Amino acid sequence: MIKRLFTPGMYHGQDNQKVFFEGWYYKMISADQNQRWVVIPGIFHHPDPARAHSFIQVLNGITNTVEYHRFPFKAFQASSTNFNIQIDSNSFHSQGFTLNLLGVNQQIQGDLVFGDLKPWPISLISPGVMGPYRFAPFLQTYHGVLSLDHEIMGNLKINGVDLDFVGGRGYMEKDWGKTFPRAYIWMQSNHFPENDVSLTASVATIPWLRGWFRGFLVGFLFDGTLYRFTTYLGSKIIHLSVNDHFVIWTLQGSSRSNPSAVFSGYRLEIKAHKGQGGLLSSPEVDGMTPRILESLTSDIEVILAGLNKQGNNMEIIYQGKGSSAGLEIAGSVNEIADVNKLEEV
Repeated sequence: MIKRLFTPGMYHGQDNQKVFFEGWYYKMISADQNQRWVVIPGIFHHPDPARAHSFIQVLNGITNTVEYHRFPFKAFQASSTNFNIQIDSNSFHSQGFTLNLLGVNQQIQGDLVFGDLKPWPISLISPGVMGPYRFAPFLQTYHGVLSLDHEIMGNLKINGVDLDFVGGRGYMEKDWGKTFPRAYIWMQSNHFPENDVSLTASVATIPWLRGWFRGFLVGFLFDGTLYRFTTYLGSKIIHLSVNDHFVIWTLQGSSRSNPSAVFSGYRLEIKAHKGQGGLLSSPEVDGMTPRILESLTSDIEVILAGLNKQGNNMEIIYQGKGSSAGLEIAGSVNEIADVNKLEEV
């Protein structure tokens, strides 16, 4: 139990008899960005054996098509000591995966290997991206960032066509719990003009005791430093708006979350351009339901600035645009964007 708490990649549902889901998210972009794929292995628990099953869903981010490969519940097996799962003849772990998918509409065989992973830091008081909220036993969803950025080696044969991922970049995360938040925005890119730059950002309505609050988790990796803007570190949303074309988001963080001898605070400005997407299935009380539109053709403009110790000048630390970005907008996002609707706690 303790090891799982501090190892977000591990399977967490082995003792669960109620409605419960767990899914691992692999995003792979080829070196030329002409191949953009997401592979999500997972498992859905349900008291009704007919609803319980394991799955592997695959998103082609160029054609925006999704294939949902369903397997029996017992086809899923997981290690009790580390992140290592198997679904039928497909295996997944932190260093890559092996696929042998033989679906009616989609066949995928091959191995991808990951190197130089950059996971979200883990400590005794902050076991991952959720910080101390990870210790709360009653949350709707739990989240882990397994690698903000890594290199890819290997090839996949998809419907008879060989796809080369050598030199590509990847991103890896996971979710587990009862259901997804009723409304949320999620975005991610690690394809900026400079190497080793990555953004992951999410904001959602979070049930808490008898009410709700707006929780957010944002990490921007640049020049070896992870700049964190999160609810639990006291960061604030200055502006958040969504329209038909953009998500515009500005956050303010203190030196508490990003200690520096130079700056006393930080500001992160994000502008995500919406792209076309494919419909992923997400967990509901009665099963996995296609309802989440995810794009891998979005762009994200980022400006990171620091406030000097005198508090009278903002200095730009980084400015750039990330491509091949993942973007999901789900539920009634108006309640997230309205700063008066939900309190940040």
